[in-house]
Amino acid sequence: MARIASESLIERLVEWGVDTVFGMPGDGINGIMEGLRRHRDKVRFVLVHHEEAAAFMATGYAKATGRIGVCLATSGPGGIHLLNGLYDAKLDHAPVLAITGMQETAVLGTGYQQEVHLDRVFEDVAEYNMMVTNPEQLPAVVDLAVRTAYARRGVAHLTIPNDVQVAEAGEAPFAHVGPVRAPQSTAAYLRPPGVPRQEHLEAAAEVLNAAERPALLVGAGALHAREEVLAVAAALGAPVVKTLPGKAVVPDDSPYTTGGIGLLGTRPSEELMDDADALLMVGTNYPYTKYLPRPEKVRVVQIEADPARAGARMPTDVPMVGDAHDALRALLPLLHPREDVSHLRTYQKKTADWRSDMEALENPERDPIAPQYVVSVLDDLAAGDAIMTCDSGTIATWAARHWTIRDGREFYLSGNLASMAPGLPYAIAMQHAHPGRQVIAYVGDGGFAMLMAEFLTAARHGLPVKVVINNNNSLGQILWEQMVLGFPEHGVRFPDPEPDYSAWAVSCGGFGAKVTKPGDVAGAIGAALAHDGPALVDVAVNPNEPPMPGKVTYEQAKKFAQAFLKGQPHRAAIATTLFKDRIDKFGD
Repeated sequence: MARIASESLIERLVEWGVDTVFGMPGDGINGIMEGLRRHRDKVRFVLVHHEEAAAFMATGYAKATGRIGVCLATSGPGGIHLLNGLYDAKLDHAPVLAITGMQETAVLGTGYQQEVHLDRVFEDVAEYNMMVTNPEQLPAVVDLAVRTAYARRGVAHLTIPNDVQVAEAGEAPFAHVGPVRAPQSTAAYLRPPGVPRQEHLEAAAEVLNAAERPALLVGAGALHAREEVLAVAAALGAPVVKTLPGKAVVPDDSPYTTGGIGLLGTRPSEELMDDADALLMVGTNYPYTKYLPRPEKVRVVQIEADPARAGARMPTDVPMVGDAHDALRALLPLLHPREDVSHLRTYQKKTADWRSDMEALENPERDPIAPQYVVSVLDDLAAGDAIMTCDSGTIATWAARHWTIRDGREFYLSGNLASMAPGLPYAIAMQHAHPGRQVIAYVGDGGFAMLMAEFLTAARHGLPVKVVINNNNSLGQILWEQMVLGFPEHGVRFPDPEPDYSAWAVSCGGFGAKVTKPGDVAGAIGAALAHDGPALVDVAVNPNEPPMPGKVTYEQAKKFAQAFLKGQPHRAAIATTLFKDRIDKFGD
């Protein structure tokens, strides 16, 4: 049996350490599927129900492991479906390789069925983007694609015509007319040096040592540098603020952190950003500059892996290019241990008060069920090394404030793209990558409905993923965003009938529970976590619980009131919920 070009593709992926490919077959990739079949002992093919989910799975796999994630789709519509998940990888800097099919080279340009030039479609999303037109290009272009995805922390794309896929491996159908030979390369990637220049480290230390009220802002680029972040915070007596993608950088119960930043963040973090006179940004390119300190009031030091992003958000006194772990380790000996820690103690007190306020909202007696209570139950019952994945929406607020990072826990969501629906695909990919760990998808009803077929994927692959649906039967985040603009809500609540997603879970062969009363929440979640297989708990939560910002500005309050005056539906229920929240926080 002749060795085909698709085998050369798969064999090279194996050399790069790829053991899993997420995708969906089609007639545009039958040759690649044959290559996977011939090497099924080395590479696992995970059959999904939607190509968008395959791309999200590849992205989640890359985020959770640091290794390249690979997704596969057929020509035309299959490849187009990958785009949303691939943009998630692009914007969150995850190394992903997308492989797609293409019509036979002989018919390209003739308007053949499903002829979509995916190499052109993917121009914006991909750092490396190539249509393979000659079997001799393989495996060298695989090396370039994977190496570029790692080096630029983004997406690489290879699209391969049908006839090239099944051609004999290494075939040279054309004469070489230039001074070249068949391309040859190595499946190797060398990580760039991670330590910044010494003069930059010294300049950074000078700024930080002189500060009276220093603060750290850490993001996903510092997830591998927990001990170094905490050591620098201790030396400076500096509180640590975390972006949401960087939630797991330091434990939430650490005495050094004030929690998150931004609309989903905490009041102490927002006050710290107004108060700090020096800010050390580590592994973050935080885009919401409104929540960062005013440039004229703070000196900024930044550690950034990508030279193009250093100093991109604020005027930066000392931008340093390097790896968070290596740079902080090199910076630490240059810092003067601070004896006066009154600044840190001030924010420890503020943070303790904030945590007390948040705990008060986790009221198990509220009916309808408070979403904060649902997350608090998850937080209490989940394993110490559990991985939580999350969709975008109000659920991100509840997870940010009520899911506690401790021990080996991790947390992932679509950070910069803020897409709906990645929570379940992420969980499936991460369960593949970490079969011995508890993986929980905490999702909204809107996002779950988009890709709910992937629960069947989990069941068919025997994956014990746990899904908890925060079901407010609405697009909750958009509802509140409309009101904050001063507009009454419109088109954001789903009409009856309300679905019972637990029935879908049971029909897939998994565990399913529908919860409508607060007294049943803990039992249902406990049973789901204990179930030996995929499990889903559909919790009907209060649809009128607003995800309030850490500090409510006058302008936000005014717009909120305007929405009420202009005829906001459900305004009585919303007002009642806000009143109950206030009672829970401050007592009766």
